[in-house]
Amino acid sequence: MKALVVSALSPDLSGTALVDVPEPVASLGKVLIAVKAAALNFPDLLMTKGEYQLKPPLPFFPGMEIAGEVIDGDGFTPGEAVVAGTRLGGFAERVSVDANAVRRKPAHLSFGEAAGVGAAYLTAYVALVRLAKVEADEWVLVHGATGGVGLAAVDLAKGLGARVIATSRSAEKLKVIEAEYGVDACLPAPGFRDSVKEITGGGADVIYDPVGGDVFDESVRAIAFGGRLCVVGFTSGRIATVSTNMPLIKGFSVIGVRAGEYGRQFPDKGRENQQAIWDLAAAGKIRPRVHAEYTLDDWRSAFDAMARSDMVGKIVLVP
Repeated sequence: MKALVVSALSPDLSGTALVDVPEPVASLGKVLIAVKAAALNFPDLLMTKGEYQLKPPLPFFPGMEIAGEVIDGDGFTPGEAVVAGTRLGGFAERVSVDANAVRRKPAHLSFGEAAGVGAAYLTAYVALVRLAKVEADEWVLVHGATGGVGLAAVDLAKGLGARVIATSRSAEKLKVIEAEYGVDACLPAPGFRDSVKEITGGGADVIYDPVGGDVFDESVRAIAFGGRLCVVGFTSGRIATVSTNMPLIKGFSVIGVRAGEYGRQFPDKGRENQQAIWDLAAAGKIRPRVHAEYTLDDWRSAFDAMARSDMVGKIVLVP
């Protein structure tokens, strides 16, 4: 079968290639799945460069989440539509996944939509519900709001009854989520501080930041007293720092968000988190958005689009 393999870490994807590898086989406690869609996440791109927290030994197979049809596996029927978190190995024609990481796909979601729920919405849920404890009518400022992780936070925050300000470098992409997700305000980033203070009457209660760099620096000055600043990632490429006098004076908290690690540290809560997002998906209360689907053969175009942040929502690979 075809699978994407990282054999060497490189800044330009030169160490990554689509190759023929032996097909996985069914085994006890595993579910063998024919992949119909695999979501591309920013950590997948970072892992090809060795810049992500998870650094698998070489060679490794990237791909964190998939949707597909069961070939074989205890507890599932062949042909059944499922979703699964793979952590690694998802960019392939077939995968073998631990049975406890597999769940049935909500019928109203396409394979592409379903593949894009897990990582993005789990991160948003852990940040907004578990850690920041967002309440109805609070102001939530979401950076990188047109990407997969940011858009999931926008969608979930609106579902929680919060008022949402979305930022992006692209005014055109902000128009899309304003029309489709009903955000309360859209602003450019950077350059949002004064507008956030004016709109909110003093600052955002919660800030969701997968961007870092200059956006984080400005967020420190756009947060309300007692606010919660969630550090989700550093897609800007620069890891920002904060002088401790700023949270002291403004009384805000800086919260690191690693949804997967949260689940590993607190397994019961981790299972509850997973159940919560899939309950929301099954009920139609969250709306994942697929920006584009690329064939597995065209994986490089998908990775390049991710690097350029061309998308509004998720990029999906289709074997």
